[in-house]
Amino acid sequence: MSDTVVGDATPRPDFLVTLRERAAARSRRLALPEATDGRVLDAVSIAVRDRLFEPVLLGPVDEVRRGLSERGVDPGAVELRDTGDDGLVRRTLDHVTERRSDRGDPEGRLNAMACDALMQGATLVATGEVAGMVAGCVRTTADVVRAALTGVGLAPGTSTLSSSFYMVFGPEHSAGPAVLTFTDAGVVPEPTSEQLAEIAHSAVVARRRIVGDEPRVAFLSYSTKGSAGGPHVERVRRALSTFAGLAPDVAADGEMQADAALVPAIAERKAPDSPVAGRANVLVFPDLGAANLSYKLVQYLGGAVALGPVLQGLSAPVNDLSRGASSGDVVAVGCITSLQAD
Repeated sequence: MSDTVVGDATPRPDFLVTLRERAAARSRRLALPEATDGRVLDAVSIAVRDRLFEPVLLGPVDEVRRGLSERGVDPGAVELRDTGDDGLVRRTLDHVTERRSDRGDPEGRLNAMACDALMQGATLVATGEVAGMVAGCVRTTADVVRAALTGVGLAPGTSTLSSSFYMVFGPEHSAGPAVLTFTDAGVVPEPTSEQLAEIAHSAVVARRRIVGDEPRVAFLSYSTKGSAGGPHVERVRRALSTFAGLAPDVAADGEMQADAALVPAIAERKAPDSPVAGRANVLVFPDLGAANLSYKLVQYLGGAVALGPVLQGLSAPVNDLSRGASSGDVVAVGCITSLQAD
């Protein structure tokens, strides 16, 4: 058994239960700009029933009202914003025009952005009317990221937008109960060593808010502590060195293979002196391809719940969903967004 059990990545009690409890205690207002999607409406019915967060739905109001009524939710209990409302369109146009003043966008492009529900939601986030936004059931990650960067922008001192998936293992799993951070699986295709370090730092900041434990970071590679070489390994080693300057208080190590990062018995053989080996809970993948493939394999073959991609490095939280997301995923990412909000 010791050769298969993930190390101490075990926030207890069950993460998905405590996630809802912690979000409900904050009750943040969140924009949901895909309000006609059935999964979003199902999630809203749960959020309203359990008072997890306060949804602000953007869409054609009559259609959204019907969808809420069909689910037994009083439309009057949920704030609705009509995406065709002249005032909302004008405010969004003013905001994106200011944000993109150096781009020379034609008027037609700016007008189209102002009518886009994602841009409208991002504008509500930027102006403080809502604490965050959740989207991606219908629209692509690229659309959500574009709206986030245009409408909200990066946090001061941050130059790289990135993302994490929170891989949640239940108590019946050999790895669980546990929550692992996989980063970056959604934004930066070929990160430099400096970007890897910043991605790791953003993941640490996010994990402290979302999971509430102490991050232990492993920079992953096909090599463990010099067992192999090459430019890809050197890039990971440089990333670790840069990260140490950004977060000297965080336990981190690399380069490291995944088994050495996660399995104590293997770590004893491959990296016996590492401060995180066998106990890592933040896995920094060398590129987007490796991270994206890994999270999907762990989700569909390994039985983990995959929450995300949770965007990192923004001045206010905007989070993405997989287009294969369930209503439960929407609820969970909404709760995560509440925990990220100031």
